Amino acid sequence: MAQPAADVRSPGPREVLRLLAPFPGRAVMAVRVALICALVVLVTSGYGTPEAAISVYVVFFLNRADRVTSVVLAVAMLLLVTVVIALVMGVAIFSIDYSILRVACMAVLSVGLLYLTSASKLRPVGAILAMIVGFGLDQLGLAPFGEAATRALLYAWLMVAIPVGVAIVVNLLIAPSPRKLAQAQLAKRLRLAARRLRGDDGDDGSDTRAAFDASLREGDKQLLTWLKLSKLEGSSSAADVVALRQAIASSTALLVAVALADREPDARLPDAFVEPIATTLDDMAAILEHGGYPVDVTLALPAADALAPLARVVATDLHTAITHFAEPAVTAADASADAAAEPATPPAPPAPRGGFFLPDARTNPDHIRYALKTTAAAMFCYLLYSQLDWSGIHTCFITCYMVSLGSTAETVEKLTLRIAGCIVGALLGTAALVFVVPSLSSIGELMALVFAGAWLAAWVAFGSPRIAYAGFQVAFAFFLCVIQGAGPGFDLTLARDRTIGILLGNVVVYLVFTRIWPVSIGKQIDTALAALLDQWRRLAQVAQPAERRALAADAFARHGAISQELGLIHYEPSWVRPAATWLAARRRALAELGALEGPLFLLAERAPGDAAIGTQLARVVEPRDDEATPHTDAPAPPAPPPSTAPTDPARDALLNLIDTRLAHIADAARQATPKEPVPHAPT
Repeated sequence: MAQPAADVRSPGPREVLRLLAPFPGRAVMAVRVALICALVVLVTSGYGTPEAAISVYVVFFLNRADRVTSVVLAVAMLLLVTVVIALVMGVAIFSIDYSILRVACMAVLSVGLLYLTSASKLRPVGAILAMIVGFGLDQLGLAPFGEAATRALLYAWLMVAIPVGVAIVVNLLIAPSPRKLAQAQLAKRLRLAARRLRGDDGDDGSDTRAAFDASLREGDKQLLTWLKLSKLEGSSSAADVVALRQAIASSTALLVAVALADREPDARLPDAFVEPIATTLDDMAAILEHGGYPVDVTLALPAADALAPLARVVATDLHTAITHFAEPAVTAADASADAAAEPATPPAPPAPRGGFFLPDARTNPDHIRYALKTTAAAMFCYLLYSQLDWSGIHTCFITCYMVSLGSTAETVEKLTLRIAGCIVGALLGTAALVFVVPSLSSIGELMALVFAGAWLAAWVAFGSPRIAYAGFQVAFAFFLCVIQGAGPGFDLTLARDRTIGILLGNVVVYLVFTRIWPVSIGKQIDTALAALLDQWRRLAQVAQPAERRALAADAFARHGAISQELGLIHYEPSWVRPAATWLAARRRALAELGALEGPLFLLAERAPGDAAIGTQLARVVEPRDDEATPHTDAPAPPAPPPSTAPTDPARDALLNLIDTRLAHIADAARQATPKEPVPHAPT
C-alpha cells in the first residue's frame, strides 16, 4: 500500500538512487524529449530567435507518455499562446510608451492569469502563460520603436511555436499509441499480481511489494484516459474499448484480492491454487503485451470448500476476475431480466461533476491570494533587476512563475527540489562551458551536448513525482548556461548571472509564500478526506461491477494522494504547520480507511448496498477543523439481531478482519504520543 504519511521525507541518497532506477518506458521518454530539445536547438539556430534556451525548456511541458495527449497538449499550448500574444499586442498599443502603465498592465494580466491557474482547469499551463505575458511586455519596454516591438512579440510567439511544431512532428513519428501504453500497464499489473501470489521478491523483498502497492494506488484514471484516446485516434474499435474497459476493472479486483492474500495469513492460498492462477496471469500478460486481450479464459482450480473463509474469498474473486477478464459482467439482456425479476433498488448518488472552474472558484479567497502573492514576487524581481540594470538575472522573474503553488507545503517542497536541481544543472552547465563548449565548432555538436543534458534532466523529470521538479530545474539551469545564441558560446558571466537569478527567484517566492497569507496544506487534506469517505459510501451502493471497481480504483488513488500530502506537512514552517494533535487525528483517520478499504470493496462485490458497509464506515470519524485531540476509539458495531437466515462465512470473516485491523490501530494510537505516527493498516 502507500507509504505511511509520516515516513515521507526529503529523499536521502539511498532513496534518490531508488527513485532514479529505470522502469519500462522511462528511457524511451527521456530519449524522445532529448531528441525534440536537440531539434529545437537546430531550428532556433537557423532562424536566430532570441531566448532559445526558453524555447528548448518549453519542450518539457509539451510531452506526455502517449502521442495523442502530447499532440493535443502542444496544439492547445500554441492556441493559448497565440491568444495571449494577441492580448499583449492590444495592451502594448496604449502602454508601450509609458513605463508605469506597462508595468501596471503586467501586474493586472499576471493576477488574472494566475487566478485562472488556481481556480480553473488552466492549472497546467496558466503560470507559463502569465510568464510569457510578463516577459513579452518586458521585452516591449526595451524596443526603441514600434517595428522593433512587433518583432519582439513575433519572437515571443516563435519561442513557443518552434518547440510546439517540432514536438508534434516527433511525437507523431515515434511516440507510442495510448492503446499500447494501456495494455502495457495492464500487463504489468498482471505480472506483479502473479509475483506477489508466488511470493517472488526482489533481493530484499521490498521491490516487488513496493511496485505492487504503487500499482494498486495509481488508480484507473490514466488507463481510462488512454483508452478514450485510443478510440479517438482509431487504434481501438468500439468493441475493443468495451473489452479493455472491463479488463481495467477486472485488474482492480485482481489487485485487491492478491493484496488480501499477500497481507493476511488466513487469506493465503496453497500452492495448488497459486501456481495455476499465477501461470494464467502471466499468459494473459503476454497476450496484452503483444497487442491483444485475453478472452474465453479457462482456469481449473481445486475445490475451495476446504479453504479458510478469507482464502475462499480470494480464490473465488480471482477465479471470477480471470475468467471474465475482458467480458462485461452483466449483459444488457441480463440486466433487463434482473430488473423484471427483482424490485428496484435506489441508484447510487452520482459523482459530482465539474466544469472549467473549480467549485470554490468564487468563494475561496486562496485563489486570488495565490495570484497576488505570485505576482508580487515576480514584480519585485522585475523591478529589482530593472533598477539594478542587471538584466542577466532576469531569470528570477521567470522562476517566480515556475515554482509557486497553492499551499505553503507544496511551494516549499517545489522550492527545495528546484534549488537542488538548479545547483546540479548550473554545475553541469558550467562544467560543459569550461570543458566541452570551447571544443565545439558546429551546431551539430551543440545539439549533441543539449541532447545529453536534456536526456539526464528528462530521466529525472519524467520519473517519480517526488523528484520530478528537480529534473525540470536541472534542464532550465543547464539550457540557460549552454544555449547562449545561434551557435556554441561559453560566456561564464552569462551562466553565473542566470543561475543567480534562479536562486534569487526561489528565495523571494519562499519569503512571500511563508510570510504573506500562508496557506497550510491541512485544508486540502481535510477536503480530500471528506471526499474519500463520501466516495466509499457511494461505491457501496453501486450495483454495476465495472463502475464499482472504477470508483474503488479512484478511492485507492485518493488514499495514496492524501498520504503523500500528509507527508508534505514537514515542509511547512512552524507558524504555518498544524498542531501535532491535528496531524495525529488525520493520520489515524487515513489509517482506518486503509484498514477498511480492501474488505469493504470485497463486501461490496458480494452484496452492493450491504448495511454493514455503512456501519463500518461510520466508525471512521471525520476530523474537524476545531479538533484539539484525536478522536476517541469508535465502538464496534452492535451485533446483528438473531436471524433464521443462513450465515455467510465469507462476510463474517471480512467483518472480523475489519474489527481486528481497527483494534490494532486503536492499540497503536494508545501507545503512541501525539507526535508519533499511526501506522497504516494494509489493504
